[in-house]
Amino acid sequence: MDISVKHQEMTTALANVIVLGIFEDDKSLSPAQKKVDTALDGLITNDLIKNEGFKAKFSDTVIVPTRLKIPADKIMLVGLGKKKEFDCNKLRELCAKIIKQLDKTLNIKNVCIELLGLKSENFDVLSCAEAISEGALISMYDFDKYKNKKNVVQIKKIKIITEDTKDEKAAKTGVNNAKIVCSAMDFTKDLINEPAQNATPENISQIAKNLSNDLGLTFKMYNKKQLSEMNFNAFLAVGQGSEAEPKLIHLIYKPTKKAKKKVVLIGKGITFDSGGLNIKPANSMLTMKTDMSGCATVLGIIQAIAAHKPEIEVHALSALCENMPSGKSYKQGDVITAKNGKTIEVDNTDAEGRLTLADVLTYADELEPDEVIDIATLTGACIVALGQNITGIMGNNKQMIKKIIETSEKSGENLWELPIYDDMQEMLKSDIADMRNTGSRFAGASVAGRFLQNFTKSKNWTHIDIAGTAFIDKPYRELNKGATAVMVRTLTKYILSL
Repeated sequence: MDISVKHQEMTTALANVIVLGIFEDDKSLSPAQKKVDTALDGLITNDLIKNEGFKAKFSDTVIVPTRLKIPADKIMLVGLGKKKEFDCNKLRELCAKIIKQLDKTLNIKNVCIELLGLKSENFDVLSCAEAISEGALISMYDFDKYKNKKNVVQIKKIKIITEDTKDEKAAKTGVNNAKIVCSAMDFTKDLINEPAQNATPENISQIAKNLSNDLGLTFKMYNKKQLSEMNFNAFLAVGQGSEAEPKLIHLIYKPTKKAKKKVVLIGKGITFDSGGLNIKPANSMLTMKTDMSGCATVLGIIQAIAAHKPEIEVHALSALCENMPSGKSYKQGDVITAKNGKTIEVDNTDAEGRLTLADVLTYADELEPDEVIDIATLTGACIVALGQNITGIMGNNKQMIKKIIETSEKSGENLWELPIYDDMQEMLKSDIADMRNTGSRFAGASVAGRFLQNFTKSKNWTHIDIAGTAFIDKPYRELNKGATAVMVRTLTKYILSL
């Protein structure tokens, strides 16, 4: 599906359908809408609004034929809801619903859309075009790789129409931004949705290498022997029960000019999590191919960053392994010496992600970054606390967290800060080691964050728990069921803003 911008009058647009938006509390027409209404002999104002009582509540739609009075076959009138409530997030969600509806409507291949809702003054032209494009592109994602019958998208072209010449450049920038981030999101979703039999540490390492070759990134990969020499003992302990060899991948984007900042992104990369010897119940294991969502996310983000080419140096790290039960598995009661020398008593082999992240956080310190962000499907406790549509965020720099949350609000992703207190370390107390890898059943997400804090020296560290939001079991806003690529939008825009 191709999305583009065209400067022309809506009355001359050649399309199967033209999409126009009306506010619930302000049904006055824009100049462009008035021209269409006049050409259609008052179809919008008299027939649809006055006679048929089109309410224009959010996501209301009506499709009517133009009877050849303009080149377009039909017009679609959509309700934008209340003007003050209409923002980029509403627009993105609305466009996803519109495109899904039109794709199921007979003989709709070419769609023209006006810059919907600019009268709300809650966003500018660039943001408007970006949100329209994101909604359309995200709505059409489908993982049908293993289906014999593929889902064919009927809509081939979407044109965003700008009647004012000064809007054209900004609209094109918005569309381009959306294409970059949605391509990165599709990559991330594909990797998360891939069965664990194929998304192995070895195969994901090769995918990362291919990505680096395509994008001109630096790629490093460390095998089990090298990781042992580098003292990645906590990470290696998690993977020792599997026949799949653990891998650490490290991708680097460097700007052509001197970098303003260096940011390290760390993604949890458990390619399948059985729970180890503390094996999960069968139902809890069903979606554990997605336990590498953090890895897929950081690979998606660095793909988008490479396309934008900011003056920020970005590193994407992931420790890849399977957590499997076998005669070689790490066990409850084992004591592991992490890369930074701190000892960890294994209280539960299903609290494995924090062990892999611990060593990578220490490795990140060696890169001397300005900021460190780790993204992980880390705790069931975060799902219990926040559900499937809100991501947990915590860290040691309030201003950094605040800025990421503000970015997420504009990106359509929900973040909620959870606390980390120093006295939570008491909940990790061990009788025989520096700490345990789990605490009590209370404040599980925050205690996991406190555990991770033991392994970073960065003063600008943020931990993002996507356990509930990386993979959803029913559609939400513009997102379809399944992998969501959550945080690709937010963290890409956050890094670009540095």
